[in-house]
Amino acid sequence: MKIGGLQKVSLIDYPGLICAIVFLQGCNFKCPYCHNPELVDPPLFKTGIKEKNVLEFLNLRRGKIDAVTITGGEPTIQNDLESFIRQVKNMGFAVKLDTNGSHPQVIKALLAEKLLDFIAMDIKAPLEKYKNIVNAQVDTDSIKESIDLILKTKIPYEFRTTIVESQLEENDILQIGKLIAGANNYVLQKFVSSKTLDSKFLKEKSFSDEKLQKMKNHLEQKISSVTIR
Repeated sequence: MKIGGLQKVSLIDYPGLICAIVFLQGCNFKCPYCHNPELVDPPLFKTGIKEKNVLEFLNLRRGKIDAVTITGGEPTIQNDLESFIRQVKNMGFAVKLDTNGSHPQVIKALLAEKLLDFIAMDIKAPLEKYKNIVNAQVDTDSIKESIDLILKTKIPYEFRTTIVESQLEENDILQIGKLIAGANNYVLQKFVSSKTLDSKFLKEKSFSDEKLQKMKNHLEQKISSVTIR
């Protein structure tokens, strides 16, 4: 496992539970507004943390935290993700996976083995706009397959979209709403310009609160819960 960071405790990354966060290095997308450039751009990678050290830490945290959130980068490009999650589950922790949905076969296997307790998928754009938004080759059929897998799962989940005004229009968000119609949870994430993969995006902004609320009201006609975060 290429582990780039460990946050020992979080009260917000796993809904309702206290968790640790494991940050994995490497991503197959290159979204210019990405707020974790040190996990995406190899020249920015810091010296990794050994998997055994993370597992030893988690073992000591039994009874003090409830869950582990695995994020990135993109976790599903790691060959030994399933083995790592299995070890975490065997310690008694709930596991949340953050993913861009580009590897549905990995998601399918993890769900089939009951290794996930929560899954969060970032939907970057309507399918026809994906390549331009993520700055990489992308199989949109795989994105759609991951969406369908998550819509059918019995575990808690959320879809989410980071909204950068220069990248997405209001209608794009509504098109995403159609793509995930019937979903339990959709999160509209305001873009915050703290650090970005492309420094030009430090000047970018999100939609106004008024526009976000308008979209939320519209999306709630097809989606059970829509949150502005």
